[in-house]
Amino acid sequence: MQRTHSLLALIFISLGTASAQWQLQTSNTTADLRGIHSIGNGVAWASGANGTVLRTEDGGYVWQSCSIPPNAEYLDFRGIQAFDANTAIVMSSGKGHLSRLYKTTDGCHSWKLLFTNPDKDGCWDALYIDRGKWGWLLGDPVRGAFVLFDTDNGGKTWTRKHNKGLSADPAAQGAFAASNSSLMAPVSSVTFGSGGTVGAFIYRRAQLQICLDECSKEDLDPEGRRDKWERQSLPLGAHSETSGIFSIGTKNGSGANPPLNPLVIAVGGDYSKPDDSSGTAAWSADWAEHWNTAQTPPHGFRSAVAYDEQTKTWITVGPNGTDLSTDDGKNWRPLLPNPALHDAPDADKNWNALSLPFVVGPKGRIGKLNPTAIPTRPS
Repeated sequence: MQRTHSLLALIFISLGTASAQWQLQTSNTTADLRGIHSIGNGVAWASGANGTVLRTEDGGYVWQSCSIPPNAEYLDFRGIQAFDANTAIVMSSGKGHLSRLYKTTDGCHSWKLLFTNPDKDGCWDALYIDRGKWGWLLGDPVRGAFVLFDTDNGGKTWTRKHNKGLSADPAAQGAFAASNSSLMAPVSSVTFGSGGTVGAFIYRRAQLQICLDECSKEDLDPEGRRDKWERQSLPLGAHSETSGIFSIGTKNGSGANPPLNPLVIAVGGDYSKPDDSSGTAAWSADWAEHWNTAQTPPHGFRSAVAYDEQTKTWITVGPNGTDLSTDDGKNWRPLLPNPALHDAPDADKNWNALSLPFVVGPKGRIGKLNPTAIPTRPS
């Protein structure tokens, strides 16, 4: 009996060694996935094409298929923000009324339509909700300006922002709904990235001014202040419709009063040239005010980036693989496939969106980061 246990132990060790850096999970769907939000304690939600929403409560051992919101089987859910195991808001992207927000509070058994895009020529790109209350919704430019809504009640109501700093030509500029990470707003520091034929830009809310009677409601934030926006040019992409900034990230964590870390990482490139490493990453040490290009860029177009606190490592993913940075975005190196992997050589490729430890991609692909893939570094 003891020898049997020893043999089984050797088998399990061998299987663990032969696993990929991203351990593929069973999603029970073939839909393309672009939304993923891991909120900790084994709870995560994912979303994608054909009205697909998935969730797990056990760290990905089982992914449950959610009910499809009413009349949403043709929608492409490219973003999802979760509050707990039962509550989440999902965002669809598409022209006009095909961009919508739905919310569930009962573990995705039922859904409520919260908001439909009021612009027939618009398209939503990213949704960010902080601590379940304050949130932002980003859309492509309409009538000469990026579409930006905010909420202070968890998405029940949304207020459109009107500000000269959000100006943009709809024919030459837009955001990308590739990974729901072209927008972020930790600690109310709202920032989003764009691309297009005029190049890549970072928009950031640089200042909040006390506003008296001269301001309209649309100019105000929840604390009664007026926004001032700044635009920074970044050398990402190739001044084409298919290139620019696809994802931005910081080290800022969650909680009631998380510290504001000034480091910001931006990744992207040209999604029509997935193996082109030029113009794929940049970093800022002063909250997106000044930017530097990566000395050693990721080895291809990248659609999502995130920071792993445990290993002190930045991780970015795209169609041709994964890259890591341990010097805050200055230099990137490929996360190499496990040489012991023989049966699935593409297990570590074809990724769209990232919310650690999970990653999602086309045709229902979901991966979970192998705990041994990245060595833990000292603080």
